[in-house]
Amino acid sequence: MKTDSEIFALCDLIRETGFALHRFLRNGHLEKVYENGLVHRLRKAGINVEQQYPLQVKDEDGTILGDFVADLLAEQSIVIELKAYKQLCDEHIAQILGYLRACRMVHGLLINFGAPKFEIRKFALSSIES
Repeated sequence: MKTDSEIFALCDLIRETGFALHRFLRNGHLEKVYENGLVHRLRKAGINVEQQYPLQVKDEDGTILGDFVADLLAEQSIVIELKAYKQLCDEHIAQILGYLRACRMVHGLLINFGAPKFEIRKFALSSIES
């Protein structure tokens, strides 16, 4: 398990990498283009990142209810949800928070490449029940 300082450093690296990708590609591409570009650049930086990573959704008693697929999972520690919209909306925030709660992960990033201005938001759940 990564320490808080390792998580913050990883988030900083992801943010910087995403910003550089957005600066190069600008907005207007499909989400998959940004996903592939971010994965390529993060792997070049030595980060273990998985695309379309299946995570289990669990009930409060631990019963597996199903699966969802995270756009990216970085270092087995951060769920990354990517968007290519004009702006982030409440539904996107609810999606990343729901993913974190459902698979009992603490850290998540919501990244939007679709707007003229790069958007990234960090989420951390304060309490995860086992």
